[in-house]
Amino acid sequence: MAFLLGNRLAAAGLFLALTAIGAPAGIIDDVRVQVGQNSYSPAEAELRDYRAKRGVTPEYVEAWSWIARGAAAMKQWSQAGAYARQTRQLSEQLLAKQKLDSEPHLPMALGAAYEVQAQALAESGKPAEAAALLRAALVKYGNTSIRARLQKNLNLISFVGKPAPALQATQYLGPKPPTLTSLKGSPVLLFFWAHWCADCKAEVPIIARLRQEFAPSGLVVIGPTQYYGYAAHGNDATPAQERAYIDSVRQRYYASLPDMPVPLSQQNFNTYGASTTPTLVILNRAGQVATYHPGAMPYEELRAALQKATAP
Repeated sequence: MAFLLGNRLAAAGLFLALTAIGAPAGIIDDVRVQVGQNSYSPAEAELRDYRAKRGVTPEYVEAWSWIARGAAAMKQWSQAGAYARQTRQLSEQLLAKQKLDSEPHLPMALGAAYEVQAQALAESGKPAEAAALLRAALVKYGNTSIRARLQKNLNLISFVGKPAPALQATQYLGPKPPTLTSLKGSPVLLFFWAHWCADCKAEVPIIARLRQEFAPSGLVVIGPTQYYGYAAHGNDATPAQERAYIDSVRQRYYASLPDMPVPLSQQNFNTYGASTTPTLVILNRAGQVATYHPGAMPYEELRAALQKATAP
């Protein structure tokens, strides 16, 4: 099963991502570098030494999650699953004393643990168990920052072929978003983006080109986004300030999609599991999910998916 991990990092890509981070600044960076070099034993040894000196901390648990992610990227599913389970156990140990979102490392660790454990189950021919694991996690952590990530991984297993959930569109930029129900009979591309996302900006000319190519087929493009609480240079922003900034980004970088409706809602990101940006979702003429893809798609790949969805 083609199950994604983050932005579908291949092993070589993971190595580059993990080693291009400069001099190690702590246990997490140390482990990421070692995992990028496929050096798991030294990483585990450093973690044992860290725990003996400092105990189980959120940073320690996140470092374990990077070992799990590295094993998954190398398609070492048995090891990946074992590392992920250990990361979950350590996370739950800390959650007995603190809330999940009280600091940044624990959500990263627990989200990755569920992601990798579900991936390992799915890749081992147990997609039903993977889906059950993620549904249980959504019940338990559905009101936390990892909700969209959990939903993303559940959607990767079970979303294709199902009716597309409605979009929340009380707030929006550009034209008023049509309801998905009203668009049945037309193919739809949902392009989830973020104002800070460079990959989203790079995807725009591809989508603009394909929208023109598939105009005779009636293709509709909708671009959901959400508030993140900050604007330019990561400065904190009120919703009104961020809305103005999002609109300025839309007009500057999304000018080739001027009539694309842009619903503004975190709920849409949670429902569609858009913890990765961009996330691209193609709906067929029946209003069903035909393609669910966290991450950017090259022109040829996206074109092929649209061709399939627009077929009579």
